[in-house]
Amino acid sequence: MRKTVVLDIVGLSGALIGEHTPFLSAWAKQHHQSSIRPMLPAVTTAVQSTYLTGLWPSETGIVGNGWYDRTDSEIKFWKQSNKLVHGEKVWESARRKYPGFTCSKMFWWYNMYSSADFSVTPRPQYLSDGRKMPDCYAHPSDLRDKLQQELGTFPLFQFWGPGANIKSTQWIADASILTDRWHNPHLTLIYLPHLDYCLQKFGHDYTKIGPELRAVDGVVKQLVEYYEQQNAEIIILSEYGITNVNRPVHINRLLRGHGLINVRVERGLELLDAGASKAFAVADHQIAHIYLNDRSVAKQVRDLVAQLPGVGQVLDREGIRAHNLHHERCGDLVLVADKDSWFTYYYWLDDAKAPDFARLVDIHRKPGYDPVEMFLNPADPLVKVKVIGKVLKKKLGFRYLMNVIPLDATLIKGSHGRLAEDRKDHAVLLTTRPVPESVQATDVRDIILQHIG
Repeated sequence: MRKTVVLDIVGLSGALIGEHTPFLSAWAKQHHQSSIRPMLPAVTTAVQSTYLTGLWPSETGIVGNGWYDRTDSEIKFWKQSNKLVHGEKVWESARRKYPGFTCSKMFWWYNMYSSADFSVTPRPQYLSDGRKMPDCYAHPSDLRDKLQQELGTFPLFQFWGPGANIKSTQWIADASILTDRWHNPHLTLIYLPHLDYCLQKFGHDYTKIGPELRAVDGVVKQLVEYYEQQNAEIIILSEYGITNVNRPVHINRLLRGHGLINVRVERGLELLDAGASKAFAVADHQIAHIYLNDRSVAKQVRDLVAQLPGVGQVLDREGIRAHNLHHERCGDLVLVADKDSWFTYYYWLDDAKAPDFARLVDIHRKPGYDPVEMFLNPADPLVKVKVIGKVLKKKLGFRYLMNVIPLDATLIKGSHGRLAEDRKDHAVLLTTRPVPESVQATDVRDIILQHIG
């Protein structure tokens, strides 16, 4: 049994390994470089679940970062319980073969209540006065206290939102090394998210992402050199590549315009009433699940979305099965964007009636993924002053809304989720042991096990 570490550099593709990543470039040349053929949907939670189980979304149940719960009649995004992921996990497989085998799972998703021996994941405190305080969740619980005593509070507001930067990725790397020193697990899974932010904001504009690539490269160098000193086998991979986009597609606005979506008005603002709607879309980057509460409108909906500019494919039951998405959580139709487009969750027709959470970083209440949360409103010249004022209110214990997020989806320049055609845009796989030139996402679990044993 060999000590093994897996570094998940989110958004890294072959196209990005070059002059701005000197350490990664050199390390790849000295070892084995491959690519991972994209799976549908190429989004974080689905891909990670497939990597760790060797099963498709139809088997893991993770059909996206969120889905519509038909029983609760609620759209749920970014849930954290590992019990949502069906199938045996890679560390469970290794534990059956090697008694005493241990695993550290550092910030990979669905990291609560798993069978991993050590785990840490973002988990803010939601106070009764409405404030959100940075924090994390760990198992064992004292691991959280020890890490934050050594490293400071987990920088939640640098993990996601307008303030997202390399600090959160650096914190995760430092926490992973400390956990390794304290517990020496046989397998460590480390999530390094930084590229995900800048690539969605700026696409492949190297004048803006060049410094960010170098920053991630420095964190990877720190981790690889540390684990090489521990004589560990090293796997570096990503979940997907991010490609340039220039067109947001508002599916729910189309459906609403044809009377298929119901909204509830509260204080003059509109809330999507999914359970009362005939049809609606759950948008997730370049993928959208359309759920039908009224089967009689199925043909109408399919005809409408098929003609919508930016929609590249409409998968019906057969198409869904062909892409291994056939699970009860999946939509009745699945839309795939064309290469230049991505899907918003927007359903209101007048920004004055947008719900209050639309202008907040609020990943759990929004009925779809919203990458615009990474921006402060550029149309407001006083937005930074307002942020300072709201932070002061927070420190004084007053209620406040950090409503500084724009409603301009054209700001987004990069996305993922569809099956990228060009191999240079595929997820990468760099290893210390030989692997095939190209592998399936379902092969990653066995590749990890091969490195361990």
